[in-house]
Amino acid sequence: MVEGGPVAMATRERQGGASMMEQLVPEIMTHALSYLDYPSLCRLSMTNSLMRKAANDDNAWKALYHKDFTFEQDNVTPVKGWKAYYAATRAILKINAEFFKIIEEKSVLAMSQLWLKVDYVKCLHGSGEFFTGYDAVVESWQPILNWEQSADFQIRDVRARVLTDVAWVTMKAYLQVGLRAFRITNVFEFHNGRWYIVHHHCSLMLAHGGQVQQLIQG
Repeated sequence: MVEGGPVAMATRERQGGASMMEQLVPEIMTHALSYLDYPSLCRLSMTNSLMRKAANDDNAWKALYHKDFTFEQDNVTPVKGWKAYYAATRAILKINAEFFKIIEEKSVLAMSQLWLKVDYVKCLHGSGEFFTGYDAVVESWQPILNWEQSADFQIRDVRARVLTDVAWVTMKAYLQVGLRAFRITNVFEFHNGRWYIVHHHCSLMLAHGGQVQQLIQG
């Protein structure tokens, strides 16, 4: 945070009563807070009670959500407010990124720990092979993770939607090997304080001109 910014002003300007930030009308305050990033807004909430109230304002967190994630959910009304929704979205995107890190690191054990251990989990690989049940799904990843070629891919257009205990993430994955591209959906459930994947769907994207790109598992 730059010197003289909203957080610094709120903590320094205490002589003679309220700070300049505290004297702003609510609309201007919310607009000013919309320029803060996630860590700065959290730090501001710890300065004093008035700043804590301002930093917990639902409109401020809604603006931050749109800035960091997407405008697609502008009409969503989160049950626990935009601050909790922002935190949940960060958490689900983190576990989704971990999913791809596990593929890069080729860890079967880590992949098995990412899935919820129930019989209704499902996995559809880019090859078109479909698996259901925890054991079958985990086993289906072994040949993919044991593949000798590196999983060098880029993830784009990541979008998350979070409900109370269910969330899903859609994205595009571009593999450098063969210039192959996929649309991917991961579905998660929240159990015992953490998110687990319960469904993975990977479909080939059509190339320009309508031709299907080469198949690959995963």
